[in-house]
Parts: sequence; C-alpha cells; structure tokens
Amino acid sequence: MTANGWLQILVFFAIVTLLAYPLGVYMANVFSGKRTWADPILRPVERLLYRITGVSPDVEMRWTEYAVAMLLFSVVSMLVLYLIERMQQWLPFNPQHLGNVPAILAFNTAASFTTNTNWQSYVPETTMSYLTQMAGLAYHNFTSAAVGMALAVALIRGIARRECETLGNFWVDVTRGILWVLLPGATLVALLLVSQGVVQNLHPYTTATLIAPQTITAQGATQRITTQTIAQGPVASQEAIKELGTNGGGFFNTNSAHPFENPTPFSNLLEMVLIFAIPAGLTVTLGRMTGSPRHGWAVFAAMAILFAAGVTVAYHAEAKGNPLFRGVDQHATALQSGGNMEGKEVRFGVVNSALFATVTTDTSCGAVNSMHDSFTPLGGMVPLVNMMLGEVVFGGVGSGLYGMLIFVILSVFIAGLMVGRTPEYLGKKIEAYDVQMSMLFVLVFPVIILVFSAIAVLLPGVGTSSIANPGPHGLTEILYAFTSTAANNGSAFAGLNANTNFYNMTLGFSMLAGRFLMIIPMLAVAGNLARKKIVPASAGTFPVTTPLFTMLLVGIIVIVGALTFFPALTLGPVLEHLLLQAGKTF
Repeated sequence: MTANGWLQILVFFAIVTLLAYPLGVYMANVFSGKRTWADPILRPVERLLYRITGVSPDVEMRWTEYAVAMLLFSVVSMLVLYLIERMQQWLPFNPQHLGNVPAILAFNTAASFTTNTNWQSYVPETTMSYLTQMAGLAYHNFTSAAVGMALAVALIRGIARRECETLGNFWVDVTRGILWVLLPGATLVALLLVSQGVVQNLHPYTTATLIAPQTITAQGATQRITTQTIAQGPVASQEAIKELGTNGGGFFNTNSAHPFENPTPFSNLLEMVLIFAIPAGLTVTLGRMTGSPRHGWAVFAAMAILFAAGVTVAYHAEAKGNPLFRGVDQHATALQSGGNMEGKEVRFGVVNSALFATVTTDTSCGAVNSMHDSFTPLGGMVPLVNMMLGEVVFGGVGSGLYGMLIFVILSVFIAGLMVGRTPEYLGKKIEAYDVQMSMLFVLVFPVIILVFSAIAVLLPGVGTSSIANPGPHGLTEILYAFTSTAANNGSAFAGLNANTNFYNMTLGFSMLAGRFLMIIPMLAVAGNLARKKIVPASAGTFPVTTPLFTMLLVGIIVIVGALTFFPALTLGPVLEHLLLQAGKTF
C-alpha cells in the first residue's frame, strides 16, 4: 500500500460526500413535489405522460396498491424484454445480423435487467443487437433504478407520515425519478464519457487487418488468423445509466475493464463516483423528508464505516501480492505496479481495481474494471461479504436505503430490549408486526443464497461441472454467483460457466426472489408505520442521531452477516487463504 493509493481513495470518497448533500436535497424536493430548477422543462412532459397513460397524479396508493402496481409494471417490462430478445434477428439496428437469443438465456437476461441485477451469462457484443441493447437493456437500466428509488421514497414517507393510509403514487414516483434524476444525469455523463474516448455510434463492427498474423491449432486443425473484428456501438449512453442507476451490465464482455467503456483514469473515477452518488444522496433525502437531517447523516456514517473497512482489507490483500511468489519483490516501485496484478488493467493498477471492486459490491451495481476471480482469497472475499451484508453499504439506487432502514428498525428494536421498553423510531413505536416483517426481509436473502448454492454443490454433473477451479475456490465461485444474483448485484467471479440451462434458470429465479420477495415485507412495514401516531420523545427514547446509534447499526449489520454466512466463508475464501499461506493449492 502507498500514500498515493490512499490519497486516491480519500479523494474519491470526499467527492462522494460533497455530492451527497446537494443531490439529496434535490431528490427530496423532486419526490416531495416541490419546485426545482428543471420544472419549467419537465413539468409539461410529466403532464403529457400522465394524460397519455391515464395516470391520476393526485391519487395516492395504499401499500398493497403500491406493491401491485410495482409488480405489474415489472412483469410487463420483463415480458417485453424477453420478446425483444427472442425476435431480435428480425428487428432493426442489427448490423451484425445476430440471431435470436435462446429461450432460457433470454429468460435469465430479462429477469436480470428487470430486477436491476444485470447479471450477464452471455457475451454482449456477440449476442445482443443494438436495438436489444438500447430499447431492451438500457431501458431497464432506467426503469429498474427508478423503481428502486420509488420504493425507498415510499418507505421514507411511511416513516415520516402519521395516521395515514397511503405511501404516494407509484407511477408518479417512477416518472419523476426518471425525468428529474436519471435522464438529466445520464445525458450529462454520457457526454463526459464520450469526451474521454468512450464509443457512441451505430456503425457495424470494424474488421482490422493484423500487423502480425497468428497461427492457432485447435482440435488438430491449424488456422491462420489475419483479421480482428472490433466491436463498437452505442456504448457511452448505456455506460452512463449503468453506473448512475447502479445497474452494472456492460456493453462488452469485460465490462468497465474494456477501453471502449472505461478508457482513462478520469473515466474510472467518474464511474465510481456515479455508482455511489444517488445511494449516498438518498441518506440526505431521508433526513430532509423525515425532518431529521442528523439521522440521515448518522445512516451515511454507518455506510461510510463499512465501506472504509471493506476497501482497507481489499487494498491491503491485493497490494500485498500473491503469497506463493516467495522471494519475489511485489512492492510498488517506479518500475513496477506491485501487488497482485493478475486480472487487472495496468492503467488502473491495484488501488483503483480494489477500490472499484469494493464500490461496485457495496452497491448493487456489479460493474467491474478487473476480474474478481483473480483477486487474492481475502481480496475476493471483500466483494462477496459486501453483498452478503445485503448491499446496504450505500447499496443500490433506492434498494440500499430501504435495506438499511430495515436494519435501522431492527437496531432500534434491540436497543429497546436493552432498556426494557417499547422501542421508538423517529416518534413511531416499533411493534411486533414491524419486527416480524423486518425479520422476514432479512431471512429471505440468506435462504435464497444458501439453498441454491447447496443444490448446485450437490449436483456434480450439473452444478459443479461449470467450476473452473475445484476446491475452496470453486465453492467461492458458486457462492458468489448466487450471492450476486440474490443481492441484485450482477458482478461475477468470472471463473464459473453460468451459461447453462441449470444456472440460467436457478440464477434467474434467485434474482426474482432476491428482488420481489424482499420488497413486499418492506412495503408492509412502510404501510404499517404510516398509520401510526407520533409519540413524543422521552428520557427512555433511544436517539437515532448519535455516534452510539451509528456503531450499534454497524454492529447489527456485521453480526447478522457473520452469523449467517461465516460457515460458508470458512469453507471458501478463508480456507483458500490459509492454504496459500501454507504454500499449497488445492
């Protein structure tokens, strides 16, 4: 580790912190219906959309109605994407004449992008046409992110309101999230990325003649390679929303490690800031809409502590290098990058690779600028643990905040047990129903991961046949896949062949369950809180604006994750780390 490396990490987080306040205030105004600078342009567009779709913006919904609207919207969106994939060879904007996507892979991809997961079991540049990328995948990058924001705002309203049966209007919240937040931000960022060299066109792929032709031999046949096909397309527009909306699906197979997606150190910094921007800002939105700004910053502080712990471990593990290279100087110098550079781009180095891996798994983004499968065991464990914590360390757009607020409710409940009184959260009594729904939210997640992982491990001809490296690393590959999909992250360990019927189906169901089975109990909590009266604070009220609350919240998150997943982690990355330290491989 170097001083320069730590400076880069500190600069990144300082930018995120500075952006959080203005962006959070702006989003609070947007979702509260207050006037913003964009109103003169966007209000007429909003009214026109409501008129076309028949939406009554003044009619609010109970939590059950909100949930039904969200589910119907997601089902229809998923079906449309599935049909686009299955018909793409007959649709326009397909200069490479790519065929239709196979049925099971199309289901997996439709589930992936509908749930804001963006898991990719395919090679994008050889599978998806430009129309599928733009009208299918990029469209879902906007809508799935807007749905997450709407759900977070619904829970905030449930906390803030008193004796109220409604949580707002789902259609209005999604519309305002797209028009006021995602579209302006993605447009500006796309232009910035183009200025850095990110590709944006509709041209057919370019065929280049190799200066040094290559001869390869495969299955007894010799072939001379004289040309290379260079993929391109509308990359910058998709790259912008994939990061801003914490989606993560790459236009190219190597994602943000590809020079057409992420060519410069500035573009790399910009993409990382984008991933954290809205989730960080939503903590300020929480404080503004609930009338307790200090509580919003207390939640932000808990997220910051968990982020700092993760990036410290990842950076240290990768900078230390591979323990099997004994006697080899792996320290960074003016002549070498230092550390474990396997699977990393030289233009980013160890620090920006470890930082990007931490950022993308602290959220539900899943974009990668290095291959996590090539990280050291402890370095690779950090992205895995980040997701196992429920991706509440800033988390996805919206989903991170409502996941964190569920842990806030549990923390307040535990604090109440400690002093022997009914717990309160911002003036609302936390009762049995709230705790039951919160625990259902928390328990669904590990059940999905551990059950599907166990099934994959027990099916040697189906589940384990896709493993590239046997032993503890292979277990980590399987565990990572189901954790990533259940957490709606979408990043891959890259050593697992997931494009099989078994994995496409099970990972698809994991994504759907990880999204919707957790949303329903969360909305139930929001609806129940909205109906409650405000209870005046007393001497026994546990304050949720203090450092003590922040540390309790961090402790609850870590303990829940540790108790649930520690046995699995010991058989995967922890065991692999101990074997490497002993100079052994499995």
